[in-house]
Amino acid sequence: MESNAIFRFSRDTFAFSNELVWEYKFDSGTGDVQMYRRTPRPVYCHRCFVMVRAARQFFYGAVFDHRKPALDAKSYYRLVRRVVSRSPRQFDPASILIPGFDGLKSFSAAFEETVKSACGGAWRSYFLRSHWRIVWPFSRAHQYRTAENLSASLSKGKLPIVHLIDFPRLNINHGLLLFDEGRDENGRKKFTAYDPNQMTNPAELIFDPKTSTFSFLPCRYWRGGRLNAFEIYYNHIY
Repeated sequence: MESNAIFRFSRDTFAFSNELVWEYKFDSGTGDVQMYRRTPRPVYCHRCFVMVRAARQFFYGAVFDHRKPALDAKSYYRLVRRVVSRSPRQFDPASILIPGFDGLKSFSAAFEETVKSACGGAWRSYFLRSHWRIVWPFSRAHQYRTAENLSASLSKGKLPIVHLIDFPRLNINHGLLLFDEGRDENGRKKFTAYDPNQMTNPAELIFDPKTSTFSFLPCRYWRGGRLNAFEIYYNHIY
């Protein structure tokens, strides 16, 4: 898919976040983590893959027009269902008009519950076709190819979705939507990403070609450090 559209974090992401089930406390000296259940219990959680998939489907298949009159909640529910019912592995050039708003951010802020309900339940994060890949070893050659493929996709205007994992541990099992790339002074790739767990700012996924390793910066649910990444939602296997 060739696209002239530019993904804007402030416009093309959701106005709400995927809520965390746990609170995390990291020991910077030992690397140990303590976990506490959040109270009150989160309502909208376990939907990181739901949200990155839906954000890309909106970017690919929906056109927002704030000049047209807004609709009621039921009408918007049907439109969101049309958007997210399309295959996440194919680009359909037929666009779905979302009137009354200039982008996903403003739309999901005004109709939060409608959008959440229409995008689907947490089960969509658990029953992914690509989950089989988690249990297979990740070679450095595989990670190098992955980084190259992600760069190639971004250069063509595509938005890759990546699954982050540190299996056999389960300290992270998460999805990101990549939308830009740069390099730092050490020659490492810096993939800018939409992280549905953090709605305020973009995240960064780092790839070091010298060691062929990905790393993710510390945040409120991850202590920071190396992990493995693979692309999902892009062919019949993944």
